[in-house]
Amino acid sequence: MQIQVKEERELESVARELLKFSGSRRIICFYGEMGAGKTTFIRYLCKELGVDETVSSPTFSLVNEYWSDRFGPVYHFDFYRINSLQEALDIGVKEYFDSGGYCLVEWPENILNLLPEPHTRVRITSTSGIRNIRFSHD
Repeated sequence: MQIQVKEERELESVARELLKFSGSRRIICFYGEMGAGKTTFIRYLCKELGVDETVSSPTFSLVNEYWSDRFGPVYHFDFYRINSLQEALDIGVKEYFDSGGYCLVEWPENILNLLPEPHTRVRITSTSGIRNIRFSHD
């Protein structure tokens, strides 16, 4: 599935579509260049999941945990600055993935060998102010 987004406010409906598309898959991986809008889209997705907290990039902490009264814990990962797979293992990434909570993963290409199946992939590209967002399954 591919969707074009011209204005940020459109991300609310795109987040709803992603949740429908993902179905029971709770691990959602976000691919895109720096500045493509991964964290912005994750903010809208968290809102759709019922997260009331401020959602920000966990660039330095690697993971932020939010709470949804409907879905329980929501984990937001940013593996941009990860130096090794061991670093991800040390924060307990496998336990997070096995928890049943939503796991929203930025820069998953840096931990490919640790990603469980099944998961949903979201690729975001931006050209001339238009975001192209493509959903696919593993």
